[in-house]
Amino acid sequence: MTYECLKSTLLARNPYWEYRKDLYRLPDGTAAPYYYVHSRGSVLVIPEFKPRQYVLVRQYRYLNRRWSVEFPGGGWDPSGAEPLEEARRELLQETGFQAEEWIELGRFNPCNGMTDEECTVFLARGLHAHAPQWDQTEELEILLSDADRIEDAIRRGEIWDGMSLAAWLLYRFSPHWH
Repeated sequence: MTYECLKSTLLARNPYWEYRKDLYRLPDGTAAPYYYVHSRGSVLVIPEFKPRQYVLVRQYRYLNRRWSVEFPGGGWDPSGAEPLEEARRELLQETGFQAEEWIELGRFNPCNGMTDEECTVFLARGLHAHAPQWDQTEELEILLSDADRIEDAIRRGEIWDGMSLAAWLLYRFSPHWH
């Protein structure tokens, strides 16, 4: 028996996501509530500046009350664009770079007990610099780091953003790693 949604109720909405309550049927036939964040999706970009050298951003994460070093990315624009369009927009907005080559590395759910969000990860190569187009809520510092320093920062807990960690793992196990 599959888990069947009996009713879905919107509890709150903002420009980025919805908070929902579903009533769903369990395999034993009983019904139970499930609260979750519904998202249009997100993208994350691993920008390769040159072989084994990457662009990251450092930004303040309000919910955690600390700075985070991570790969550029973000939630999908309400326009309903495709993941690649969103990745291009995020890379330019956060770093000022555009890329000649885009490779989709995979998709994952960042927290499958709390959200239905799917994050699409891209490798961007052949970067060209332009002016960043920062959003008014972002304060970013652009960083360059080689693969060894990234992995050392991961081991030391200096890169702690879960989406960046998952994206790096997808990249490391892809045929595009060098």
